[in-house]
Amino acid sequence: MPHPFVIIFGKSVRAIARMRGGGSALPGLFVEKIDPSFVRKTLGQLPKGVVVISGTNGKTTTTKMVVALLESQGLNVFTNRTGSNFVRGVAAALLGELSVSGKLKADIAVLELDEAHAVHFVESIKPRHTLLLNVMRDQLDRFGEIDTTAELLSKVAVATTDSLTINREDNRLLAIGESVKNVQVSYYGIHQSLKAVFPNDDELHTESEEANSAPKPDADVTLTAIGDNSATFTVDQTEFATSLRVRGSHNMFNAAGAIALVRNIIPNAPMQELIQTIAKVEPAFGRGESITVGGQTLELLLVKNPAGFRLSLASSGDHKIMIAINDNYADGRDMSWLWDVDFTSLKEVSVLSGSRAYDMALRLQYDEVAVKQIELDLAKALRLFIETHPNEPKRIYCTYTAMLYIRKELAKITTVETIA
Repeated sequence: MPHPFVIIFGKSVRAIARMRGGGSALPGLFVEKIDPSFVRKTLGQLPKGVVVISGTNGKTTTTKMVVALLESQGLNVFTNRTGSNFVRGVAAALLGELSVSGKLKADIAVLELDEAHAVHFVESIKPRHTLLLNVMRDQLDRFGEIDTTAELLSKVAVATTDSLTINREDNRLLAIGESVKNVQVSYYGIHQSLKAVFPNDDELHTESEEANSAPKPDADVTLTAIGDNSATFTVDQTEFATSLRVRGSHNMFNAAGAIALVRNIIPNAPMQELIQTIAKVEPAFGRGESITVGGQTLELLLVKNPAGFRLSLASSGDHKIMIAINDNYADGRDMSWLWDVDFTSLKEVSVLSGSRAYDMALRLQYDEVAVKQIELDLAKALRLFIETHPNEPKRIYCTYTAMLYIRKELAKITTVETIA
């Protein structure tokens, strides 16, 4: 267990950071400097070990689903709820759960980890179970090309000791699954009829028909049908249909991955119980999170790469739209990926904001999307957006730091879930 002094010091930094509105990972950074083995020693006490969820898109929502599913089966689960998916983010989350004596009241840890930091994490902590979601072009200034990201995830897979759950529709992940030895590998996937709804990264950038028509391994869980707020999953040749509170086809596919992972962790988990639980999971904060403002819904959707933005736009409906793009480190500094997004489905954008608002305006101009107003100040832009459309449903597409700031501003006028 970690030394009590380290825990007390870390908890003190955490309390000060929260009072000052500081970042969720800051206390973890301090603890890492004092005791580099803090996370390893703390998680080492868990009887059912560590589960890692990684990939480019969908980590936070999928992690929330997995936690709910495991808790429905009676397990006490530790997780990094804030979505801070660096190792220091895990350390900060642990400080909120640890007793001063170093006791962590949990059976298992479920952690979402950024691809590069997952590699660092598994060097000292071997996950028992790993779920790999996808490999897509994302924040190239941080990770480099897409094959580099796949290589990072391959190292995480190799370090896994018990089971590896893989999205079989992603060709790079499929190659990882076929190459890994001495670990149970299972897959989740989509029915052939849904292929057009879920193009992989190669299909977004090239016409790789030969690679995408190759035979796929059998899936433990298959997403076979989707509706506006419903999905059907096939498991062991039995169909399970359910409504879902999470929005978007991508989250329905993430649900298939979450169920497949939990079936590896708890092989005898009753499917009907898992389906009933997945139906009740609310969107993770900022990932389709619905907040009531003045009697109308305002949805927050995090965007950080072409595929994720494209899938979010597919369900924009009749919402009034605001887009807020920042380029701080946590957002990724290279915003050239915006040019890979097709915005033609949008009729108009009511408000543009963030440090890269004018870059976004130029991109929208090329797709002939009308922009009503540009306001660089996020607080002013949010007020303007709400006041201009008081009686209409609203949606804000935003990068990570813009999302955090907008949530903070919304908390001043309405109820917003507090994330510890």
